[in-house]
Amino acid sequence: MGTGSSPCASCKLLRRRCAKDCIFAPYFPPDDPHKFAIVHKVFGASNVSKMLQELPIQKRADAVSSLVYEANARVRDPVYGCVGAISFLQNQVSQLQMQLAVAQAEILCIQMQQEPVPSLPITLMEPEDKSPFSTSNNNFNNNLQQYLSFASSSSSIMQDPVKRESLWT
Repeated sequence: MGTGSSPCASCKLLRRRCAKDCIFAPYFPPDDPHKFAIVHKVFGASNVSKMLQELPIQKRADAVSSLVYEANARVRDPVYGCVGAISFLQNQVSQLQMQLAVAQAEILCIQMQQEPVPSLPITLMEPEDKSPFSTSNNNFNNNLQQYLSFASSSSSIMQDPVKRESLWT
């Protein structure tokens, strides 16, 4: 029998006499009848009794806790149960990781815009042979030079080079 002379929640719900060796009594106290009611609704009292009897006594409390969690999840989501909750949380973690990556990229872009780009001398090499790729090579070098000169001249923020911070130091 459970605590004192009152029957455990399972015996109370099943309307039977609670024996001294009731397998449910230690895990389903009389003051929490909803706990057993939901487990019974999802798994059935007979199945829960069989599961608990097959386990060592020291693991039964954890098993009951898991059964209660799964039963609650099954009531909320009859198809997926706790797997649906796990999938939802994994998707939420994935979305938050993506948002974090976007925020970090934006921070990096802002920091890169605030740092002055040093002028790098670019020497255009003339190809030794006039291959069909020579014009594309010259176009690439011209575009690269225009991009680098644009990047160094487009900074409109006045900065003190002494106060400049770096992302890597």
